[in-house]
Amino acid sequence: MVRAVLAVIGSYVLMFVLLFLCFTGVYLTLGVNFAFRPGVYDVSHRWLAMALAVNFVVPAIAGLVCAAIAKGGRAPIAFAVLVLAVGLLLGALKGQPQGPNVRTGDVPNIEAMQHARNPVWAVFGMPFVAAIGVLVGSRLRRKS
Repeated sequence: MVRAVLAVIGSYVLMFVLLFLCFTGVYLTLGVNFAFRPGVYDVSHRWLAMALAVNFVVPAIAGLVCAAIAKGGRAPIAFAVLVLAVGLLLGALKGQPQGPNVRTGDVPNIEAMQHARNPVWAVFGMPFVAAIGVLVGSRLRRKS
């Protein structure tokens, strides 16, 4: 039981850190024009496509780690439920940023995170993609 709890907590921390590093790295590498539509804080279609991939692959890695640490049991399922629940809760609590949607020039990473406007389908769909990624990743452990 303790191993399963540690597997879920450790995997969630790993997933959080990897997601932050991936999104920050992509933003700093490809820039504001890759992330946003011209002149506004609405995220671009390219950013959404990249986010779908990252929100599947990174949780799959974390699911694999969770299954490896837990060594069987239902820890990966609990992890997937946690990812889904926290993602939906954060999506519901955050809502869309208030204020003007006008963006001028380059925007620092933190400011971009605060003002980014995602479509509603992405806000509530990404937690499902992440939860599926966790389950797929945990299955990779079981097959090897």
